[in-house]
Amino acid sequence: MATEDNNPSQPDVTAMLKGQTSACKAARDAVAAGGEVMLFEGRPPQWMVFGIAATRLRRSLKIGLTTLGLDETVEILRARHRDEQLRTGNIVAADRS
Repeated sequence: MATEDNNPSQPDVTAMLKGQTSACKAARDAVAAGGEVMLFEGRPPQWMVFGIAATRLRRSLKIGLTTLGLDETVEILRARHRDEQLRTGNIVAADRS
């Protein structure tokens, strides 16, 4: 389990969401409205996060799911962050949307 020193507070997380994709505003709004922020243990390598995001995008497109910013995220991961280990997590809106 991570210590409080290793996990940024919710305001710190919103500062990380600086408009890199169209999903950033929705994520900031969800945090501001009391959404739950979960930062995952460890820092996976860029290639692993890219692979997961690209697979999720392909499957979503195949079955017709609407995504917000996933295509932009895949492109960012493809073009940048090579050889980096990334911080990953999840934000769940207070209304579970």
